[in-house]
Amino acid sequence: MLKKVFCSAVFGIEATTVTVEVNVDKGIGYHLVGLPDNAIKESNYRIAAALQNNGYKIPGKKIIINMSPADLRKEGSAYDLTLAIGILSASNQIQAETLEDFLIMGELSLDGELQPIKGALPIALKAKEEGYKGFILPEQNAKEAAIVKGLEVYGVDHILKVINFFNQGEALEQTHIDTQKEFNKSLEFPDFDFADVKGQESIKRCMEIAAAGGHNIILIGPPGAGKTMLAKRLPSILPPMTLNEALETTKIHSVAGRIKSNSGIMAQRPFRSPHHTISDVALVGGGQYPQPGEISMAHNGVLFLDELPEFKRTVLEVMRQPLEDREVTISRAKFTVTYPSSFMLVASMNPSPGGYFNDPNSPLTSSPADMQRYLSKISGPLLDRIDIHIEVTPVPFEKLADESKSESSVTIRKRVTLAREIQSDRFKDLEQVHYNAQMNTKQIREYCKLDDTSMTLLKNAMDRLNLSARAYDRILKVARSIADLESSNKIDAAHISEAIQYRSLDREGWLG
Repeated sequence: MLKKVFCSAVFGIEATTVTVEVNVDKGIGYHLVGLPDNAIKESNYRIAAALQNNGYKIPGKKIIINMSPADLRKEGSAYDLTLAIGILSASNQIQAETLEDFLIMGELSLDGELQPIKGALPIALKAKEEGYKGFILPEQNAKEAAIVKGLEVYGVDHILKVINFFNQGEALEQTHIDTQKEFNKSLEFPDFDFADVKGQESIKRCMEIAAAGGHNIILIGPPGAGKTMLAKRLPSILPPMTLNEALETTKIHSVAGRIKSNSGIMAQRPFRSPHHTISDVALVGGGQYPQPGEISMAHNGVLFLDELPEFKRTVLEVMRQPLEDREVTISRAKFTVTYPSSFMLVASMNPSPGGYFNDPNSPLTSSPADMQRYLSKISGPLLDRIDIHIEVTPVPFEKLADESKSESSVTIRKRVTLAREIQSDRFKDLEQVHYNAQMNTKQIREYCKLDDTSMTLLKNAMDRLNLSARAYDRILKVARSIADLESSNKIDAAHISEAIQYRSLDREGWLG
């Protein structure tokens, strides 16, 4: 007897519906075809034990299972429940008249309990798109899938509940979630608040400008100056995510299996801080079966690279293209996947191997040759892609001992949000551009026009600092963000002058 059960395979961050055809006939043998990986091939052992422990069995007949489309690679253990229900239905151990109305997925334990799966959100989106009535999956993933409206989502913890649902009509509890309510849970009292940072007003100003325009930033300073402390507080002043951004971010984390159990939509911007020993594949994504890397996990959020020169040069160089295109394409012989990677890069570093920069009172000093060797680990092209360079100096004792509170992240965030609203209105007709850092050369020429005074000032700075054409574009973008913070339609000389200061740490200036 032939039965069809439906599930999904996740490819990149999109799902593709898979039809599992189960045919039980006379003879002996268990044949699973359709490009399954080893985890799926091993599923017959898990299924056999789970059914045996719950009063059912795999029939001693010839079982042929085809996972269609047969030329699409399927991987992972999420197909256990699909295969088990298909076998029970095809062998007439259960009656399942409504089987074709549902997508069914889940990993089985040997006692029949269901374990969580990856990619529940993109699978649910595909199920709704293709008109399925419902989605049956492990209860740990139910909230994540229930974000999708117009689809009945049933979270279950044991295979017996699924069997009884199809065989005896026992109702399953549908998972409901108020997406807008979940999304609106914004953090008004963040764990990391700029109010806790003593002094460093100029650096906070830089952070505000970077957040307003979505600019990449590098902090250069000696140990203990507060670089990491400042970087960790950057997400607290970024504007709340839009619903589309939240869904896209949740989708990526869902595919990677990083959504917390029993949690729904991600309302907070991600903050990723990989260690400097990370490999290039772990950073940008890839592997035999490609998975999103740290730059995609930081999509719509912040990627913090602490001690930038300690990262392997090859790791840093593979970031160059994603920083420009805001997506990363991973190519293999038979397929290509693209992951979004629109993130804010925040990097920090010491100015020399000893950690101190031309300071005669420092405990450790480095020769100019040592410093040049240390700094050369960061290539010019990568540095050009970082909009703002700022030197962080140690906080004097008077500031540290000051009991007064600094401006809070909530207050700064309001100004940043207003600046972003100006940019959203400016770029409303552009699909791929939402804030200043995303502008291409054509858009920079249109929205960053300068008067004669500002142009002369910029020309002199370019000549003096020997800046590249890309640095020229970066200065204009940053100046546009400074003007937006002041709600100014035009960029004037003061905005350009401040933006130029944030390029003063280009390579020629680092050695004094």
